[in-house]
Amino acid sequence: MYDYFYGQQAELFSFYRVPKVLFTDEKFSNISSDAKLLYGIMLDRMNLSAKNGWVDELGRVYIIFTIEEIKCALGCAEKKAVKLLHELENKCGLIERKRIGLGKPNYIYVKNFVDNSVERQFLNCQKDNSGTVDKTLQELSKSQGNNTDIKDTEYSDTDPILSSDFSGRDVEKDEEFQSYYQYFYEELEMDYLFREFPYDKEVLESILEILVETVCSKRKLIRVASDDKPAEVVRSRLMKLNSEHIRYVLDCFKDNTTKIRNPKQYALAALYNAPVTIDIKIDADVRHDMASGLI
Repeated sequence: MYDYFYGQQAELFSFYRVPKVLFTDEKFSNISSDAKLLYGIMLDRMNLSAKNGWVDELGRVYIIFTIEEIKCALGCAEKKAVKLLHELENKCGLIERKRIGLGKPNYIYVKNFVDNSVERQFLNCQKDNSGTVDKTLQELSKSQGNNTDIKDTEYSDTDPILSSDFSGRDVEKDEEFQSYYQYFYEELEMDYLFREFPYDKEVLESILEILVETVCSKRKLIRVASDDKPAEVVRSRLMKLNSEHIRYVLDCFKDNTTKIRNPKQYALAALYNAPVTIDIKIDADVRHDMASGLI
């Protein structure tokens, strides 16, 4: 008999994340729930491919995911694994397979479901759904910071900043910006966060726009915590954030007392590190509660 979850124990585990848009947008209604789950698993493997440098001559990231591996991952028969790949490739275009030949496994290109090449769910999203698209980015106050594992909080004001990528661009008419904006708005459950933290609305709006600017950046390297990291690695990490990560980052901002010279770079580093540092914090909290007899 399995035990119950206590406190924050549920956050100790790793999860596959399937984008909500696959369930909420009717254009994906023609593929099965198992196909959507397989797409989520493929997205997870994309992070490893980016780290390993699995890119083709055009710089496109690919994964290697054989039929046998899919069978093991989903616990299904070969016929079903083949059917699910067919759904993702031929019914909705979320993947593309490239035959390599010579007995080698196919390359699988996992398509970006909010990319310009795919009809997007929120192409005509209304400003009043978010209430922030037409606002300029608000800087975080100096009293707000982060106690996550960031080595240097004294960023130089001359650090490369993402906003330069958007100089001269009308974000209200930028379809890519709008699509990613709405993706994060939905995935992070911003409506709930705004109600939960009414006095931190400007900070939340800033976080949202920093995330969108980062994933829309055309740079090959993105500066995070004084290090230049491959843009695909940074995007992959940020696309996996959820509302719990944002709550954690807000708490860290409020706990910090260190002077911050570059709030945007500081916030980006906090967001990038959140998936790692939140697990450490939750594990420490659970151990403390267990030792104190609270669990």
